[in-house]
Amino acid sequence: MKTIAVLGSTGSIGTQTLEVAEELGNIRVAAISGNQNIDLLEKQARKFRPELVAVMDEKKAELLKSRLADTDIRVCAGMKGLKAAATLDGVQTVVTSVVGNVGLEPTFAAIAAGKDIALANKETLVSAGQLVMDLVRQNSVSIYPVDSEHSAIFQSLQGNEGNAVRRILLTASGGPFRGKKREELQAITAEDALRHPNWSMGKKITIDSATLMNKGLEVMEAKWLFGVETEQIEVLVHPQSIIHSAVEYEDGAVIAQMGEPDMRVPIQYALTYPMRLKNSFPKIDFFARNTLTFEKPDRETFRCLTLAYQALETGGTLPAVLNGANEVAVARFLEGEISFLQIPLLIENVMDAYTVKYKYTLEDLLEADAWARACASKFVF
Repeated sequence: MKTIAVLGSTGSIGTQTLEVAEELGNIRVAAISGNQNIDLLEKQARKFRPELVAVMDEKKAELLKSRLADTDIRVCAGMKGLKAAATLDGVQTVVTSVVGNVGLEPTFAAIAAGKDIALANKETLVSAGQLVMDLVRQNSVSIYPVDSEHSAIFQSLQGNEGNAVRRILLTASGGPFRGKKREELQAITAEDALRHPNWSMGKKITIDSATLMNKGLEVMEAKWLFGVETEQIEVLVHPQSIIHSAVEYEDGAVIAQMGEPDMRVPIQYALTYPMRLKNSFPKIDFFARNTLTFEKPDRETFRCLTLAYQALETGGTLPAVLNGANEVAVARFLEGEISFLQIPLLIENVMDAYTVKYKYTLEDLLEADAWARACASKFVF
C-alpha cells in the first residue's frame, strides 16, 4: 500500500490520479487540496477519507470545514495548508498537480520533508529547475514525471544508464490550430482554443497547447529532469499523439513510448514505478491507429515556443518571468481582454522589460514571478 497526497485534486490531473488510486486499490490518499470547486472537494473527501484537506481560499476552507464537521477530516487553509498536505507524516509520494507557480513552495517543502514527487506542475521546474534538482539530490528523493511526454522520455531511458543521449524527441500534437498561419488566427476565440483534438485537460494547459507554450515549458522541464543541453531537445509535431516522446542514443537507435492518449497511464507509472500493474484503461489498436506522421513546429506563427527557448537559454530568473507573464496572458485571453495573437506579444514585452538575476534564491524567483504578473496585468496594447 502506497500513501500519497494529491495537490490540486479537483483539476484534470488530480481527478485522474484519484481514478488511478481507485482502479489499483493499493494506493491510500492521505491528503488532497483544491481551491475553487468545493463541492467536488467535499465529494472526494467523503469518498477517499483523507486525513487532511487543504483549500487555498480561506473563506472556502471555512465553508468546507463546516460541511465536513461530521467527519474527523482536518481542513487547512492557504499556503500553510498546502504545505501541511505536502509534508504530512506517512505520505510517501506527493502528486503536484496544482496549476501555476502556487506549486513552488509546497513542492520545495515536500522535497525537504523527504517525499518523492509525482510531478505534474510544470512551473516548478520551469521557474526553479536548478534549485529543485539541487534540493532533490540533497534529500535523496526522486521525481517521477506525470506529463505524458516526460513520462515517455523517463521510460525510454530505463536500462540505458551510461549510454550517451544524442537527442530527446519531444512530441507535440500541434494543438487545434496546427497548420494555420498568423492571418488565420486573428479572430480566434477562447472557445476555439479550448477544443483540443486529442487530450482532455484544464483550461490553462489547453490554451498553452494551442499557443505551443505548453511545449516550450516542457522543453524547459526536460532540460532539468534529464540533464541535457537545450540544443539536444527537439520538438516534433505528431498529430496522432500515439508516440508520446522518444530518446535517440549516440548509435542512432531511437527508443519511444507509445500508447493511447490517456493521462492515467503516465500517472499510474509515476505512482507504481518500477512496477507496471494491470488496469482496465483502453489499450492501443495498431490496426486502427495505422498512420503516424511528423512535422516541424511553426515557431514563427507560434512564437511562444521560441520565447520559451530564449528564456531557457538566457537562464537566471527569466524563465520565472516568462511563466508568470504567460499565466496572466492566458487568463486575460480567456476573459476576452486580449486576442490570441497578443498572448506571445504580451509575454515578449514583459520579458524585454525585465532585468535578469543570475544568482538567485527561491524568494528571488517568487519576486520575479510577482513582478511579471503585475507587469502583464497592467500592460495595454
